[in-house]
Amino acid sequence: MSEQYHRLAIVTGATSGIGEATVRKFISAGIGVVGNGRNHEKLSALEKELGSAFHGVSGDAADPSTLDKLFLSVNQHFGQSADIVVANAGQGLGGSVKEADLEKFEHILKINVTGTLALLQKGAKQMIKDRSAPYPESPADIVVVGSIVGRHISPFSGVYGATKFAVHALAEALRRELAGEGVRVSLVEPGFVLSGFQAGAGYSDQQVEQFKNKFGPLLEGEDIANAIHFIVTQPPSVHISDIVVRPTRQDYP
Repeated sequence: MSEQYHRLAIVTGATSGIGEATVRKFISAGIGVVGNGRNHEKLSALEKELGSAFHGVSGDAADPSTLDKLFLSVNQHFGQSADIVVANAGQGLGGSVKEADLEKFEHILKINVTGTLALLQKGAKQMIKDRSAPYPESPADIVVVGSIVGRHISPFSGVYGATKFAVHALAEALRRELAGEGVRVSLVEPGFVLSGFQAGAGYSDQQVEQFKNKFGPLLEGEDIANAIHFIVTQPPSVHISDIVVRPTRQDYP
């Protein structure tokens, strides 16, 4: 690995919101990044803007072939395996349990839960096998982006919250599995973050304005990226297992 990058990261959902902000934060801190997203044009634009510190892999993060390509690309582009994995890719779905679109729910279940599990499995196995130096000589981090609605049920996104409850369970289970290996598994639970997420989840402009008025100023992707960076920059013997980040005026959920 080039001495230019002291650590290497994989970030899914890297083309917007929290994922893109995390890519930029990592690169500014000297971390090389391979990022994944479905928007090939945006990935290409990030490669041109950020230079050799960033390499994009387009495709669905829930597709095993995309995950294989992600991990392979780190070695090909940087010459060494990743020691940070940020499981950020996901999709929202607004609406109550009694009115949920089951077809859409099956879709987000695959992205948010099955895809996250596949990434966690692959990241855990790779980090145990390929770490450049053992604990406590070097850190290794898996960071899972959950949601505050995976802790407190939200009246406006109950079924989406169910997928995040599942993701939180996976993160805690993996933390226990990997603790003895010196691999840190951390969960970040954002409150309301203003991004393209709301449009994808089906929230109307009027709903977003209501959130702004009630809870604003709302979080930006950079706020969550700062929390993720804080987690991965702790000494190898220090594990931040769970962080909740809300807008100051967000009282619930």
